[in-house]
Amino acid sequence: MSLSKRMAVIGVGLIGGSLVRVLRQQGEVDEIVGIGRTEPNLQRAVELGVIDRYSQDPCQGVLGADLVFLATPVCSIAAVLEKIAPYLAPGCVVTDGGSVKESVVAACEPLMPAGTFFVGGHPIAGTEKSGVDASFATLFAGKRCIVTPTANTDESALRKILRMWELAGSEVIQMDAHKHDRIVAAISHLPHMVAYSLVNAVDGYDRFDESILKYSAGGFRDFTRIASSDPAMWRDISLMNGPAIMEMMDFFTDYFGQLRALIESGDGAGLQRFFTESKRSRDAIL
Repeated sequence: MSLSKRMAVIGVGLIGGSLVRVLRQQGEVDEIVGIGRTEPNLQRAVELGVIDRYSQDPCQGVLGADLVFLATPVCSIAAVLEKIAPYLAPGCVVTDGGSVKESVVAACEPLMPAGTFFVGGHPIAGTEKSGVDASFATLFAGKRCIVTPTANTDESALRKILRMWELAGSEVIQMDAHKHDRIVAAISHLPHMVAYSLVNAVDGYDRFDESILKYSAGGFRDFTRIASSDPAMWRDISLMNGPAIMEMMDFFTDYFGQLRALIESGDGAGLQRFFTESKRSRDAIL
């Protein structure tokens, strides 16, 4: 039995496009309906064979779907679900790909009509690019996906979403939404905050009458690659997961302060220990 007879994806970009690409390759979805506001992107998705047809009206687009994937900015997920909820077919399972879960799940679960189900999810995968042209079927292969069921989650709906991400090639982990938000604040949100801040700091360095960014080489460019990510998306993430991000920013500031103190005092042995501990931890995840 296939995963879905008709799947609707709201937001046919990197994440939404990549998910339906791999599910189509697996032969697990009979029909894919793309939904979005930008018609040229939707037309391109049809040309690429990512979707079968499209609608710019989300309420019309979800009609008859047994599976809906919300790949919209995190700040808009609950509003989109509230709009489409009256049009969902009985038995429909709705899930999302947002990188903030606690507030999203709390807002979305009460919006579901009787006999329909919401399951929160977050694939930890992506690139700095956007749009359907940036999507590819192996985006999730070997990557982790966190699914955040609650006490209210329907078991059959949960199994469907777990299977969906397994078909995409992900290592699927179930986790409490509160824990999820603090983990991703550390491993994803903080690095983006650091990268954006570093680029602004270097660009704003005013000792010379020119931007010194033009002298940047491979190390700087590799480290700050994620600062090319969609600013609107990261605005929304920062607003939605602010407390957890600020907690990690404060924790990072403590360590940065330790490093500054070691440099200021000329503590070579301390610097060696600091860098060695970091190298050991970094090498362990490779």
